[in-house]
Amino acid sequence: MKNITSRERTLKALSYKEPDKVPLFLAFTFYGAKELGITIKEYFSKSENVVYAQKKLREKYNHDFYYAFFYASLEMEAFGGESIFIDNGPPNAGEPIIKKLSDIDNLKIPDVRNSSVLKKVFETENALKNTDIPVIGVIISPFSLPIMQMGFDKYIELIYFQRDYFWKLMKKNMEFSTIFANIQLKAGADIIVYFDPLLSTEIMPKKVLKETGFLVAKEMFKRIAGPIAIHMASARVSDSVEDIIDPKVSVVSFGIDDDIEKLKETFKGKIAFVGNLDCISMRHWTVKEAEEKVKKLILKGAKGGGFIIGDTHGEIPWYVSEEVLLSISDSVQKYGAYPIRG
Repeated sequence: MKNITSRERTLKALSYKEPDKVPLFLAFTFYGAKELGITIKEYFSKSENVVYAQKKLREKYNHDFYYAFFYASLEMEAFGGESIFIDNGPPNAGEPIIKKLSDIDNLKIPDVRNSSVLKKVFETENALKNTDIPVIGVIISPFSLPIMQMGFDKYIELIYFQRDYFWKLMKKNMEFSTIFANIQLKAGADIIVYFDPLLSTEIMPKKVLKETGFLVAKEMFKRIAGPIAIHMASARVSDSVEDIIDPKVSVVSFGIDDDIEKLKETFKGKIAFVGNLDCISMRHWTVKEAEEKVKKLILKGAKGGGFIIGDTHGEIPWYVSEEVLLSISDSVQKYGAYPIRG
């Protein structure tokens, strides 16, 4: 098959067709600071840094998308919170902004269009938009955002014991997330990743999710004016997909404990899957181990399309070596050409 663009390759795979080769998605976020030799805080201070690093990393590792995601707590900054920067990992959310129920009553929805911190994301997407390469935007789901807004323990209590205030918070978060997602699509994002680790039944009982997170997700799918990818970090997705499948959802990330063959057999033609290289153990892989992991995953999941190979969490850790990443890329070229051969 003749060479095709990354966009064509990805769209074919999402449509359960076999392109020239398996698409490769390497989720570089703060890793861009390592590539540029600057601190993570400095790296995320300007959209120009992220744009330059995304282009540089894509050229270096020959993967198939641009990633406009900065870091999760950026959305907390928009709400007036803070981020804590470290030397070798993702920024973390600072002090919770919701400490008592009345703080939910008084919570103001950010002016997304004029937010100085969110503007960097829009600038990045606008600079990266390209007819040949997909640009991926991200929102933290309204259902998972409160983990940062109020802390995990307090949020769990809210879900179980204060359902009225839970829905009051969801209403405000959904309004914010809808605007944030749709401005990203207008700025240049081709698809919005709905990042929601809490949707996995590894984290929450399915009965509770059916009353809360699944309902929030379905409402958000109506509101987001473009295609959607669901990402549950490295958590298992097999018990949740059937409850959140939607015509707008093109692809779901799958976790390290999911069986890609079973997922594709169950949802063939309805939804595609991306994953599931374990980016935690990846830090300790040898070049040969990386090749074997990629080879095995391609043999299990790639036939018939509907599959993109990538990390399972949504960002490459700082201490993954260049040699391992190059081995992953080279192995996709070596074993991922269609038709897949044993």
